[in-house]
Amino acid sequence: MAHDSHGGTARAILYAFLANGGIAIAKSVVAWITGSGSMLAEAIHSYADTGNQVLLFLGLKQSRRAPDEEHPLGYGKLSYFWSFIVALMLFTHGGLFSIYEGMHKLQHPEPLSQIWLAILVLVIAIVLEAFSLAGCVREINIIRAKRSFRAWLQQTRNSELVVVLGEDIGALLGLALALMFVSLAAVTGDPTYDAIGSMCIGVVLLVISVFLALRIRSLLVGRSADPMIQEAIDSIIADDDDIQLVFNAITIQLGPDTLLAAKIKMTPGIDIETAVGQINELERRLKEQVPGLKWCFVEPDLTDYSLL
Repeated sequence: MAHDSHGGTARAILYAFLANGGIAIAKSVVAWITGSGSMLAEAIHSYADTGNQVLLFLGLKQSRRAPDEEHPLGYGKLSYFWSFIVALMLFTHGGLFSIYEGMHKLQHPEPLSQIWLAILVLVIAIVLEAFSLAGCVREINIIRAKRSFRAWLQQTRNSELVVVLGEDIGALLGLALALMFVSLAAVTGDPTYDAIGSMCIGVVLLVISVFLALRIRSLLVGRSADPMIQEAIDSIIADDDDIQLVFNAITIQLGPDTLLAAKIKMTPGIDIETAVGQINELERRLKEQVPGLKWCFVEPDLTDYSLL
């Protein structure tokens, strides 16, 4: 069964970090030389993305910390926290700043110089960002198994990959818009197009950041495990001949780890020691066969009192 890979997520973040870091430096130099607002907006966006990758790495590392007395279920949800912070930073440092810069340039237009240099850097940046996006998509294809890309996006509990995907798509759209409006400014000689481009980039980043924040919000609140994991758990329990009935099997995704709490009715007539042994064996099989299942609590009962 395919599952979200820690190593694959780290590689996708690394691709984005390297691409955005190099692109940010190049954009900054060109923005300073040409005076382009669109280029400055894109430079700020790339710096924000580079910093965001550091935060995602931090969340990925912290989510692997061992449980302790104050956090008995571990620190898995820290990955969601840092992913949400990244979405907020994309909203403020990326979207709002780009709109502000565009409005400023619109009110106080300045002629652009050496636009050919800006266009050259934008084309190179598009190529580099495309490689970053391709790396992210490649890691997603490994873990999504037979699901469609849209189904994976709706069902995944991997906040870091979703954020990297959103940032890469936002970066490519922003670069394409910057290239288009800077080219229009070059052809017409009207710097107003550059200001409009900066505001358009800001709107794109705002939309993507809101989408990411809404996706991560449900994970912070507490979301069940990936449907593929849930199906695997249900299948293993259903195949156990010692279980007569499953009252419920609740899962919660805690970052890279999954928690299962199940209430079952066992075959009548067995003694306590036998029941304990069968439950322990079931929990062992579940943890062995379901990737990421770290906590497993199976409770025997005669009826489901939660329905009373």
